[in-house]
Amino acid sequence: SNLLHRKILHPPPQTDFSYPQTMSIGATMRATSPNHMEDVELGSSSSANKSGTARTRPMMKLKDSNIVELQPLVEPSSKASKGDGESSSFAKSVIASTMYSGCSIGMVLVNKSLASSYNHLIDGDLNILLVVFQAVTAVICVEFSKFMGWVEYPNFNTRTARLWAPVNLFFCGMLFTGMASMQHNSVPMVTVFKNITNIMTTIGDCILYGASIELLVMAAFGIMLLGAIFAARNDADVTQTGLCWMLANCLCTSGYVLYLKYATKTVKLSKFGMVFYNNVLCSCFLLPVTMFNGELSMFLNTSALHTVDYAVKNWFAGFVGFFLNFASLNCVAQTGPTTYAMIGSLNKIPIAIFGYLIFDNDISPETWRFICVSLCGGILYTVAKLRASRRKSRS
Repeated sequence: SNLLHRKILHPPPQTDFSYPQTMSIGATMRATSPNHMEDVELGSSSSANKSGTARTRPMMKLKDSNIVELQPLVEPSSKASKGDGESSSFAKSVIASTMYSGCSIGMVLVNKSLASSYNHLIDGDLNILLVVFQAVTAVICVEFSKFMGWVEYPNFNTRTARLWAPVNLFFCGMLFTGMASMQHNSVPMVTVFKNITNIMTTIGDCILYGASIELLVMAAFGIMLLGAIFAARNDADVTQTGLCWMLANCLCTSGYVLYLKYATKTVKLSKFGMVFYNNVLCSCFLLPVTMFNGELSMFLNTSALHTVDYAVKNWFAGFVGFFLNFASLNCVAQTGPTTYAMIGSLNKIPIAIFGYLIFDNDISPETWRFICVSLCGGILYTVAKLRASRRKSRS
């Protein structure tokens, strides 16, 4: 009985079970009644290991409501997180570039189909009116998406419209000067100046946004420019008026791409909000132009164009234009003006091939040589960007 009495008054010490290395168990309990406990905390973390690449965190927390919150035992190291971020950024850039290229090619082919099917019915063309039709269709598409709750952006605001207006002014200038330059210059010479525009855009990207210019990138643009000059050597028909229009087109095109990057960074809108403002303002700017140049009256007076087939094709072109707007904004935001300009140049290759296959357009030997040279320049540009991405991930 004495022995039993001593065991009850002086119980043996509890055995201490400890978890190895990174984990220990601690418990803090405050009991207000035999059946209620508060703030029970299990699995408190130990200090970080010596390498500093990982540290443990609490595994479980039990609170008053008996809810168990699981947390990771090991946090990923900062270096691994940085590497994953670089891989994700590269994947987003590839996806954005592919989307823009596909939408741009599709848009050109759809417009070419419209022109080849209906231009023989009218005396002239309806290029600007087609842009208005497609802009109105894009506005309807994005507004319907907002009504269905698929996308979200604020209602029309005049202050936001003023901030976005320069994008559309540059776009309208690019459209008008491009048409004028095609009237006063041969197609090969326009192609040469388009490649000069890409170089101007790259230099502007470096000056305005501090982008680094890789030597291989400039070599790629140089190769494409030399290829265009070589292709145009037998058709170098340039007038003083045509040269002025081409220089104006170069400035408007570079200004459009460079300001587009600024607008996507500063205007607080979602990409779909940008698509909305872009097409609303485009319609407002270009519709009066179609009234002055006679395209609207030509369309209204040509009954052969008032068909369901023509309306469906224009609606489909506007639907493609809606995705092209989003893809263009996303591509500039993810990759930058330089890559955007390069993709625009490389798009001429599949457009020429699809035009040959679908519309039976002849491809001259000079055009084939230009395609080969442009393809080499595009490969060189891709290699330069891959090398730059690898250097950035290593640093």
